[in-house]
Amino acid sequence: MPDQEKSAGPGDDRRRLHELGYAQELSRNMSGFSNFAVSFTIISILSGCLTLYAFGMDTGGPAIIVWGWPLVGLMTLLVGLAMAEVCSSYPTAGGLYYWAAKMAPSRAAAWSWFTGWFNFLGQVAVTAGIDFGAAFFLNALLDLQFGFAATPEHTIILFGAILVLHGLLNTFGVRLVALFNDISVWWHIAGVLLIVGALVVLPDRHQPAEFVFTGFVNNTGWSSTIYVGMLGLLLAQYTFTGYDASAHMTEETVDAARSGPKGMVMSIVVSLVAGWVLLIGLTFAIQDYDGALASETGVPPAQIFIDAVGMSLGKFLLVVVVGAQFFCGMASVTANSRMIYAFSRDGALPASRFWHRINKRTRTPTNAIWLAAGGAFLLGLPYLWNSTAYAAVTSVAVIGLYIAYVLPTILRLRQGDRFHRGPWHLGRWSRPIGIIAVIWVGFIAVLFTLPQKSPVTVETFNYTPIAVLVVLGFAGIWWLVSARKWFTGPKVQGTPEELSAIERDLTL
Repeated sequence: MPDQEKSAGPGDDRRRLHELGYAQELSRNMSGFSNFAVSFTIISILSGCLTLYAFGMDTGGPAIIVWGWPLVGLMTLLVGLAMAEVCSSYPTAGGLYYWAAKMAPSRAAAWSWFTGWFNFLGQVAVTAGIDFGAAFFLNALLDLQFGFAATPEHTIILFGAILVLHGLLNTFGVRLVALFNDISVWWHIAGVLLIVGALVVLPDRHQPAEFVFTGFVNNTGWSSTIYVGMLGLLLAQYTFTGYDASAHMTEETVDAARSGPKGMVMSIVVSLVAGWVLLIGLTFAIQDYDGALASETGVPPAQIFIDAVGMSLGKFLLVVVVGAQFFCGMASVTANSRMIYAFSRDGALPASRFWHRINKRTRTPTNAIWLAAGGAFLLGLPYLWNSTAYAAVTSVAVIGLYIAYVLPTILRLRQGDRFHRGPWHLGRWSRPIGIIAVIWVGFIAVLFTLPQKSPVTVETFNYTPIAVLVVLGFAGIWWLVSARKWFTGPKVQGTPEELSAIERDLTL
């Protein structure tokens, strides 16, 4: 577990980054709390829990929604603990792909390459999933308030507008983004308390405990209860994504070797507790299960709010949720752009020199920000012709991110006692935690590529395997044809003197 050495100062952080081979190009002024806030905001229980709540209502219902959450949360905590230990050793924005390169016993470049591409896929997909969910809920709110119908075309328009706004904020409102991330923590906590409090106190009736804790619903078309119940775990597993943001923000965080790991783990723990409270409170408040699923807004939680507390307060609770989702998507674009910045710094993306450029005025990777937003928009477009596209996007996010999460853990296990621990580590628990984490990720990587609806048609097809294979195929072919000849993994930017010169240039 973490040791008791004194915290590092700014000079120590800069020195460690130089040892890892990089100049301090990004502005390092983020506190440990702000680092935690980014990951907690991206996990966003008011985003993931609620945007996939309808999916959970169909695939297992209350029993899987309520009990799947702590099961997945605890397994995710083990994955996060294993990652946090490695983060403490290598606090750099490259995060996962950098870790893979440094721990691989052989073919380090290949390990780094594929870890980075899975991370890139997952980061873009989770940004798409978050902002798409925000578009769903905003469309429902606008429909209720102004009659702006919840159609696929309107949802896509709102989706694009939200991404553009997040791109602009990350480009020009750097300090505002940092402030929003800090506010977001309290917005989420207060929002959950407000929503659950209203749903507990105000409704005339609540569902019986038997329904909430044991009620099983299967609207998938599949006959296997076990299979459907496992599919329902996607609600929780999708929500518990994006906490690698703490690693990607370490080059901007003070005392990064401790603050990064702590931010990652605490974001999972706080989300686990608060998310469970939210899901139980929401499920108890359901007035008409089938009516919520058939809501004209297309957003069952919105209908549950209205049925339980009335139209006016229901719309206010919806505003709270949309606000949380806005914060979540903004933080996701931030973290995604830092991963793109770091990966292109090492030449691993097409046109890397363009994506790696830093805006000298704002000290942010502006081009990477817009690649993150544009890639997310493209991933969400299939919703125009595929009704299950949103669930597929969330599956892509889970698979892409968790494979990237677990590859460094596999390499950490292979290193054994040769691993050089950072100031935050797991001690003797490192190996058992790592083994369980690897097994869990292997299980969900297969599970969420399977068909979610029966019969399987063009409209119900789960395109997750196609999206994953396209990106993996592109990365694999590029590796075999070209990249294996020149990609050597994370590059060293120069000698200590050269790194200092880079930093001086940025201040001119």
